[in-house]
Amino acid sequence: MISLFGGTKDPEEPKAEEQDEPKKSGFFSRMKQAVTRTRETFSTKIEGIVALTRTVDENALEELETALLTSDLGVQTTTDILEALRDRARRKDIEGGEELRSLLKEQIRAILEAPRQPIPPVVAAPRVTFLVGVNGTGKTTSAGKLAAWYRAQNRTVLLCAADTFRAAAIEQLEIWASRSGVEMIKTRHGGDPAAVLYDAAMAAKARGIDDLIVDTAGRLHTKSGLMDELNKMRRTAARLVPGAPHEVLLVMDATTGQNGLQQARLFTQAAGVTGIVLTKLDGTAKGGIAVAIARELNLPVRFVGVGEQMGDLLEFSPVEFVDSLLE
Repeated sequence: MISLFGGTKDPEEPKAEEQDEPKKSGFFSRMKQAVTRTRETFSTKIEGIVALTRTVDENALEELETALLTSDLGVQTTTDILEALRDRARRKDIEGGEELRSLLKEQIRAILEAPRQPIPPVVAAPRVTFLVGVNGTGKTTSAGKLAAWYRAQNRTVLLCAADTFRAAAIEQLEIWASRSGVEMIKTRHGGDPAAVLYDAAMAAKARGIDDLIVDTAGRLHTKSGLMDELNKMRRTAARLVPGAPHEVLLVMDATTGQNGLQQARLFTQAAGVTGIVLTKLDGTAKGGIAVAIARELNLPVRFVGVGEQMGDLLEFSPVEFVDSLLE
């Protein structure tokens, strides 16, 4: 049995061209605020290196290595950056700290850009997005915020409460559906997730919905039954909507840092993850995990969570992120 949670009509939006510049400046200021703790630790160390470095030598690079590692970029990512800088220094002297900072920004931006690919167009609506990840990362909250983000793009959205293992997840998603003004399809606690996905996909097709966002059960890689259930849902989506799921976004908690990477690797193998939603970025002093994700998982960070409010989900921009860290 399914039920609907009603939405409201779209609010009037200013013309896109009237919003572009405020959006850009607003995004930068919000990203800068979100990474304040990272900048306080990371950028302060970089500034010390920049101020004291006239000729970039091995001592300066060793200090830079420490700064990168303590900001959660990880050993492999840090090693890659330093090798590139050493190679540049061998070919041509790096003239002082300012040039070192400029080259560092280029390296980090390149790592973040590397896994980013254009999102393929959808052959037939709806675009189906699965949100996966373990409980406690902010997955259900991110589903609600993502619905609001798509609504702000003048797209119609339907939420699917496929985390049937937790009654609280269904109730929480109902609250977010109400806040974001979208409809939601659910079933009873303990119901079949693939069955509620079937109902949601059929409803989305019948109503001409642009985006179907599916909140899945929190899974650990050791729970093979739950992973099997996720695979069943993928098959159901593919049978009903060509190319679905079009995106599988793994929700990761930025505060877990390097500890979350191994879990993310296993999810990527089992669930076909296409991108990352990095939550609680505003609550960690180690925002460099975004760089480690791109380098070590070869996955783009698609969105970042920077707070608890409806609008606190930002589409990730490598340029803005790096500029926020290293002004």
